[in-house]
Amino acid sequence: MAAGTPRDTDILVIGGGIAGCATAYYLAREGADVLVLERDEINAHASGSNSGSLHAQIPYEPFDEIGEDWAAVFAPSLRLLRASMALWRALPAELGADLEVSFGGGLIAAENEAQMRVVERKAALERAHGLDVEMLSAADLRRMAPYLADDLAGGAICATEGKANPLLATPALARAARAYGARIQTGIAVTSLAREGTGFRAATAQGAVRARRVVNAAGAEASGVSRLLGLDVPIEGFAIQTSVTETAAPMGGHLVYFAGGRLTLKQAKNGSLLIGGGWPATRDGAGCLRVNWASLIANLALARRLVPEVARLKLVRTWPATVNGTADWKPVLGEVPGIPGFYMTVFPWLGFSAGPIVARVTADLLLGRDPGFDLAPFSAARYLGDAKRG
Repeated sequence: MAAGTPRDTDILVIGGGIAGCATAYYLAREGADVLVLERDEINAHASGSNSGSLHAQIPYEPFDEIGEDWAAVFAPSLRLLRASMALWRALPAELGADLEVSFGGGLIAAENEAQMRVVERKAALERAHGLDVEMLSAADLRRMAPYLADDLAGGAICATEGKANPLLATPALARAARAYGARIQTGIAVTSLAREGTGFRAATAQGAVRARRVVNAAGAEASGVSRLLGLDVPIEGFAIQTSVTETAAPMGGHLVYFAGGRLTLKQAKNGSLLIGGGWPATRDGAGCLRVNWASLIANLALARRLVPEVARLKLVRTWPATVNGTADWKPVLGEVPGIPGFYMTVFPWLGFSAGPIVARVTADLLLGRDPGFDLAPFSAARYLGDAKRG
């Protein structure tokens, strides 16, 4: 549904990425009156431009660089990620759509004993939080992933992890939400948001919308939406890039990481390799995203080091996208203290992976259900002064 005059609603969802469309789906199938407003097109930003990794582990780079104190604070998020993986497994049948979901496991490779010790410490913390992680010797790694370089020290595998096609997932959720009666309108930007009586009034160029409750699912723009209500949440947009190669011989279906540098690598259903890892893209003076050539060269060098076959493949495309991030990597989830009826649904850095679970949790809260998680560690209260917490 393109831009038109939006009508009043019980629940207004701002943002048409995976979190927004999944929230609308989980609400609408229970009969809720829900309207999604997206300023551009459905799936136009990070939800459709990421590389499709389904993460469930503690990210290696911040664990190594920031430390185990950071990881201990982040670790409660693992329960959400595990639950999201279960939802991802069920979604293709539930939606009647091939989302190219597969779970070949997340494989991290280390090239020396120092890196192995970091992988071991990370795996121990992950297992303490219920994640299935198995350490691998050099021989284990060669047997499990013969496509990797043959001089690696070993690694670990997390069977919970996998991949999906980001070009298919959010549109399928949007179609299902609409089938259950959700209204999803594109090309409509919310320009102001204010309390009005017991609800909210959202202004757009196409007219005002009154809603009893509002869900902020705006991803990298979530901080800007929150500021409309005087809430300062330090969610930033980070420009990163991903590359895809021509098709290659089958490589085992793993989501591959490298302890020797910032890298994710996996094989799509069509045989192409998707190469990423969060390398920065460039934003020009006009605010447009551009490929960062230094990042591209460094990213591909790591991919070639870990998977020698990459050197023989042609690069088809590299593209930039903006993802949301916070310093602590923790979700910002639930009703905001002091702003009744206003809900956050943000999982920084890992938003595609966590999209289904943050949506389902948000829908449960709006429907008056116990979401089954302790959301206190993820509350926006950590960013508020005492006055607003009350």
